Amino acid sequence: MGNIIAVCNQKGGVGKTTTAINLSAALTEYDKKILLVDTDPQGNATSGFGIDKNDAENTTYELLTHECGIREAIRRDILPGLDIIPANVNLAGAEIELLNMEDKEHILKKALDYVRDEYDYVIMDCPPSLSLLTVNALAAADRVLVPIQCEYYALEGLSQLIYTINLVKGSFNPDLEIEGIVFTMYDARTNLSADVVANVREHVEQFVFQTVIPRNIRLAEAPSYGLPITKYDTSSTGAIAYRSLAREKIAHDASLANGETERTTE
Repeated sequence: MGNIIAVCNQKGGVGKTTTAINLSAALTEYDKKILLVDTDPQGNATSGFGIDKNDAENTTYELLTHECGIREAIRRDILPGLDIIPANVNLAGAEIELLNMEDKEHILKKALDYVRDEYDYVIMDCPPSLSLLTVNALAAADRVLVPIQCEYYALEGLSQLIYTINLVKGSFNPDLEIEGIVFTMYDARTNLSADVVANVREHVEQFVFQTVIPRNIRLAEAPSYGLPITKYDTSSTGAIAYRSLAREKIAHDASLANGETERTTE
């Protein structure tokens, strides 16, 4: 059964979509079958793979409003080993349409249950806000991967997210857990990035990935070409970092499967 991972942070601009796109692509290089679900009305994970989000017919919106089935919504083989359910601005309207639906928080979970066995990972790019869309993603997820930008307010944003996850866990998904934290936009030229990493590692109980994602021009350019960094510039520091994160994630999942409970330290 595939693991369902929500890439989530209520704070915007932390590299959430960049991580969802590039971790998904990197995992395919290790023979993993991936379904990427775009649950953000901005549709950046969709356009990041070169899909014209404005022309997409069956999207997350149609899936949530029962206008199509999940197999109709899936775009196959965007990359070898990677499928995607696209999203566009229409998804913003789903918030209102879902309000009167029965068991509205579990619509996405029920849909994903039909296909999760076909994938090693289902990775969801969540909106940067607490909304019914985010609740649907968290209610469907097994674990949450939290990207954190290397800045002074990192811990503040994390505490808000943990509060939200605990609310969802108490009401809709008792098995939901935080898988781990990954640092993004790391600038090795400044003391700030190193200080933030050290501070978060010292003060959080959650698992922290050793891999850090650097600030990288090629990483920032890749979405405008509709390519993940592993295809846009395969030897860039961004591509190397996301491959490292993919390997570390696979190893971490293996340790969890073996019943290990570990916490990364310096």
